[in-house]
Amino acid sequence: MDLLELLPSVQAFLDQSGGLAIPGWDPAQPFDVRPLAQGEYNLNYKVWQNGQEWVLRVNMGSQIQRADQIAYEYNALCLLQASGVTPRPYFVDDSRARIPYGVLGMEYLPGEALDYRRDLDAAARLFARIHSVHVADANRLIHEARPLTMTYEECARLLPVYLDSDLAAPELRDYFIELLAWAAEARLQEAYFLADPWPCIINTEVNSGNFIADRGHGTLHLVDWEKPLWGDPSQDLSHFSVPTTTLWKTDYRMGVADRRAFLDAYRAAIFDTHLRDTIIERVRLRDPFNCLRGISWSAMAWVTYQTGGHTVRNADTFRKVTAYLNLDFVRGLFDAYRRQP
Repeated sequence: MDLLELLPSVQAFLDQSGGLAIPGWDPAQPFDVRPLAQGEYNLNYKVWQNGQEWVLRVNMGSQIQRADQIAYEYNALCLLQASGVTPRPYFVDDSRARIPYGVLGMEYLPGEALDYRRDLDAAARLFARIHSVHVADANRLIHEARPLTMTYEECARLLPVYLDSDLAAPELRDYFIELLAWAAEARLQEAYFLADPWPCIINTEVNSGNFIADRGHGTLHLVDWEKPLWGDPSQDLSHFSVPTTTLWKTDYRMGVADRRAFLDAYRAAIFDTHLRDTIIERVRLRDPFNCLRGISWSAMAWVTYQTGGHTVRNADTFRKVTAYLNLDFVRGLFDAYRRQP
């Protein structure tokens, strides 16, 4: 399924969409709907009417195995409205009555993808605002009870798709088996987080394409919230800066000086002194697990793209996951961590 295939169903949904809480929306008046962006699990359309623009997001699957995936994302956006750096949610329809998928309406934010060379300070301040949003502990987000174990278990579910495939390269398969064994031991370092929790809303999927930079207004927003958690802020900061993320849509690999400047900008924007003092160590413990998650997902996707297991296909994604499964690239990510005591 792709954007054009679903477009007639989206048009029909909008034709019957009276009463939606969209500013100025009237389905009886002429409107225009066009493909906007296609992700791995969502199809996004821009709707225009009388000068008003908004986004219709159609959910096709879930990374977190939630039948209510689109409602989960809507709830997160509602919780985050006070941050001022996420799109405003308008409505959610998970009835599957008029279209066989969950649907979310939200604010359209014009602009371009984040540029790592220009936007690191702005990104640091954005994360500080998100992580500072006050939300009661008893929220409906998935709680990150054991942070490193949670990531390890996700990787242990994803990697066997590659390990058990006839398409797998023998040397890379052997390395992945060793890597999972290493991670099973290294995850015990999560005792640090259990002894010193600092929970907040985290996005967990912060590649450059999920940000919208409006150069004219000097704003930056984080727009993709399909996989948020109630967890430690180090997850977002680490995931944002590891190579498996920065190289996903660009040719940028964050150097030591740039990374330190990014974390220092975040520390300057955070009011909590304890988080300011501990965030460097929190991020250090996260880094190999975020790299492992990126590689594990890539290995899984590389197989399912070729065996028909992926609902939404993206040619750029397949090219990137193929590049990530180069043994020298993978070893360059993990060998230094595996040598550490």
